[in-house]
Amino acid sequence: MSRTPMKLILTQEVGGLGAPGDVVDVARGYGRNYLIPRGFAMQWTRGAEKQIDLIKRARSVREIRGLEDAKAAAGQLESLSVRMRRRAGANGRLFGSVGPADIAAAVRAAGGPELDRRRIEVPDPIKTVGSHQVRVRLHPEVSASVEIEITAS
Repeated sequence: MSRTPMKLILTQEVGGLGAPGDVVDVARGYGRNYLIPRGFAMQWTRGAEKQIDLIKRARSVREIRGLEDAKAAAGQLESLSVRMRRRAGANGRLFGSVGPADIAAAVRAAGGPELDRRRIEVPDPIKTVGSHQVRVRLHPEVSASVEIEITAS
């Protein structure tokens, strides 16, 4: 069995590994069984190396333009009042949970900026009514805290 690392090009951001367009060396099993099948990475070849520029260009269009824009978005997020109505039981437990995609939609509906759900950090799925703090990574140097108020419907 070969222990040599596998060289991959990331197509999506992977926590702890890198951003789209980065060339990384990972264990063969991790690359073959997890990253490639889920579309997080593609096999590195000389031909694929040319696609790195396209991936990075697409990322720069989606990404918040710079540090100043990230700070402005952070200020906007922290002053935002985000409320969500969900079905809940008598004891305040939700039927289901609130995840990053739900939070991104609620922020957008409350007048906030368009957020990538992968940049929203929810340590544990939100399963109770009440006020919850969520972190959003806007830029490698800037993150914001958003207050989410969940009420029963």
